[in-house]
Amino acid sequence: MPSIEIDSTLKRTTIEGLSFPLGVYPVEPVVPIAGYFSQFEAADGAEPFLTGGDEGFEDWEAWPDRYMFDVLLNAQRLPAFLRALLTLLPPRVYPILDVLGHDAYREIDPYVSYDPVGLDKIIEAQRLYGEWLLEDGLVGFGAMSIEPFVYVFIDEHKIATIRVELELREKVERLLTAFEIPSVGEIIGADSAAHEHRSVLFCPPDRPDLYTPEEIVERLRREWLLQLNVPGDTNLDDEGNPLGVTPWRCVVRCLPADSTTEKYAEVFLRADSLDRAEQLATDAAIASPPEGTAKAEDDQEDGWLEIDPVQCDRVRDEDFATMLKQHGFDDATGKDAQGIIHVIWHGHDDPIRDEPDDDANGADTD
Repeated sequence: MPSIEIDSTLKRTTIEGLSFPLGVYPVEPVVPIAGYFSQFEAADGAEPFLTGGDEGFEDWEAWPDRYMFDVLLNAQRLPAFLRALLTLLPPRVYPILDVLGHDAYREIDPYVSYDPVGLDKIIEAQRLYGEWLLEDGLVGFGAMSIEPFVYVFIDEHKIATIRVELELREKVERLLTAFEIPSVGEIIGADSAAHEHRSVLFCPPDRPDLYTPEEIVERLRREWLLQLNVPGDTNLDDEGNPLGVTPWRCVVRCLPADSTTEKYAEVFLRADSLDRAEQLATDAAIASPPEGTAKAEDDQEDGWLEIDPVQCDRVRDEDFATMLKQHGFDDATGKDAQGIIHVIWHGHDDPIRDEPDDDANGADTD
């Protein structure tokens, strides 16, 4: 079974006794202040947590009166502190995952679950991928519950944010006291100065036994029932500007009807929305199966037991052209035309390994 490995060449930054995560660290002088800061937040000032989901889910948008705690502590203490935080949550929770992904027009891919999952799945993920979750500068994660209202999130700077209904305030304060975390007027971490984010995983192209961040995200999406929490019927950038038809690079996971070994279709296409891109990518996997794929039963999609678009990222035109040329293909379609352009199949012996970009290697400075 594949596992994760932390890049042993990375060095931890320590300033004034505070050790920063391997994946995020200041690049200008800063005097850090560890501890916790708390404040009351009224219900009428609540930010909507989720914007979609099943019927009746809109009730979640109103958060109750609550206390908020922001906590900064040494990176080496964060795993134990997280285990303690998880005791605040009930047995079933709604997971949250934020990833600084590869989409050219969106900085963060926000994943949420619209259905509760067992808290044990969060605990198991910490066991399997804990070093990535708690050290990597490109990912944040957490979970929340409605009754009681509890929100626990470790952001990409590895600052812990806790929100609880009023009755749980003292319980959180006792936990903070047990960890000897002092109350301070403000916390000052990596995000208080110019800083850099980087990925911490060692996953070279010749090591398919080691997970890439994309592969971990795919597995967490399945285990945590995560969905990308962005509108699927539009194509907007982070500022809300309409983009029209854009190039997309999509990855579709496919389980053959005659095998337990998954295959992946890497699909290059143009579309005017996430929903359209996912549909086109699925259609491409059905219409252009790899050689040797068996015919499925009538109630299955030609040759496949399962088809799931696991990654759909918008790409700038110039980068799109470069990607296609790397595969020996020239795009002769019009930029405003929607449709499938090229499909490449990958299997266990030919895994998809994205070329690391600057943002994943310490060049993303905030």
